[in-house]
Amino acid sequence: MSKEVLRKKLIKLRKKNFIEHDISFIQLKKILKKSILKKKIIIGGYYPINSEINCLNILKKFEKNNFKISLPVTKKNNNMEFYIWSFQEPLKVSKQGIPVPNPKKKVNPDVLIIPIVGFDRNKFRLGYGGGYYDRYISKILSVKKTLTVGFAFSFQEVLKIPINKYDQKLDVIFTNRGIIK
Repeated sequence: MSKEVLRKKLIKLRKKNFIEHDISFIQLKKILKKSILKKKIIIGGYYPINSEINCLNILKKFEKNNFKISLPVTKKNNNMEFYIWSFQEPLKVSKQGIPVPNPKKKVNPDVLIIPIVGFDRNKFRLGYGGGYYDRYISKILSVKKTLTVGFAFSFQEVLKIPINKYDQKLDVIFTNRGIIK
């Protein structure tokens, strides 16, 4: 099955089966190596759209624990950058209709929380097709060690995601039913 067909099928399935669900903050903290949590790391998250799992509660807890949080802003040529943001600051709506921070302080997150359309047990993900996250992960990993964490519903799992040379494997995937390490 092609990525395009699989993507449409999984987005439709997610909208049909969407339930409000949060990933466990405690489980996520356990996955993050203690050495990572000793310093005040920067967490890169996303603003949930299209029935994605909500990561805002986890971002709030990180911020409450004095971690810096950031959100992506898309750029030209399907690129994106992450910018520091706080829940005390307003968001603006991008051309794509996604709430984004004012691009003041660009950062490279130490932990990157990524939305997923589909995934497999090999920790490959299917996104919306623009390659934003694959490009960003490739770029940031050339600069620093970054933990890539996917968030998805368990029903978004497929046997095998079709991949190409640009697709980036994630470090871990959290679902409403468990963790794939």
